[in-house]
Amino acid sequence: MTKSATGHLAKVIQNNRENLLAGWLEGLLSRSVRRDKAAEKDVAEQATQFLDILQTTVHKGQNYDIDTGAWSDVRSLLSGISMARVRQGFSPIETANFVFSLKEPLFALLRKELDNDPDALIEETAQTGTLFDRLGLFTIEEFQKGREQIILKQQQELMELSTPVVQLWKDVLALPLIGTLDSARTQVVMESLLQKIVDTGASIAIIDITGVPTVDTLVAQHLLKTVAAARLMGADCIISGIRPQIAQTIVHLGVNLEDVITKATLADAFVVALKRTGATITHANQEQ
Repeated sequence: MTKSATGHLAKVIQNNRENLLAGWLEGLLSRSVRRDKAAEKDVAEQATQFLDILQTTVHKGQNYDIDTGAWSDVRSLLSGISMARVRQGFSPIETANFVFSLKEPLFALLRKELDNDPDALIEETAQTGTLFDRLGLFTIEEFQKGREQIILKQQQELMELSTPVVQLWKDVLALPLIGTLDSARTQVVMESLLQKIVDTGASIAIIDITGVPTVDTLVAQHLLKTVAAARLMGADCIISGIRPQIAQTIVHLGVNLEDVITKATLADAFVVALKRTGATITHANQEQ
């Protein structure tokens, strides 16, 4: 159970704010590998803001339980700082040191303030140490959450970039697939293809799997789902990139692709698509 605040910490911060801030910043900047002026200015602004909010919070005279509502502003500020440092490329330890480095100058001031009361000094040092340990761990947790969010967003963006739908010709789309086709990516593929069909009114979509390393039952099912969804939107699909080993795998798996046109190369599929749209191909040097 968290003990109630004694008031010593609030008094020390209030009476020594400028000295405490100066000592803290000196420790922060000495540990930092980012010594450019912009980075130092950001650190100074964050430290000033944190110290002001910390002073207000501990001045309320409640306990040091950071999970309570009284500490919501402190948690919110540390969350924002952690997220910003994720984007700036800081490490979790560098982020936690933002809090941990305040302990040394703060303990020095507590020793000076409570020099004549050893029992109170021991009690306050223990409580303050626990408080800042929890705040430091909180910044690490928030840092990890922020990094996971960014990684997830990057994965989604990469997934979208790896499934481009391009218009090869009037009424003809192409969707080149590269890499593994799992359930999550199939959903992105399907949404991208269907949206492009709506935008262009295309009647033929070529799904090229030349870059798909292996085709198993699950991949084949994902392809068939995409083909079925495209048909519901009024577009027929041609699957290209059927290599010999993939053809054998599909046969062995017993996957039924009889009602789907398949071709060995994207070029072959394009020729079929042009014919089905009524287009013809002629060579520029063809004799008349």
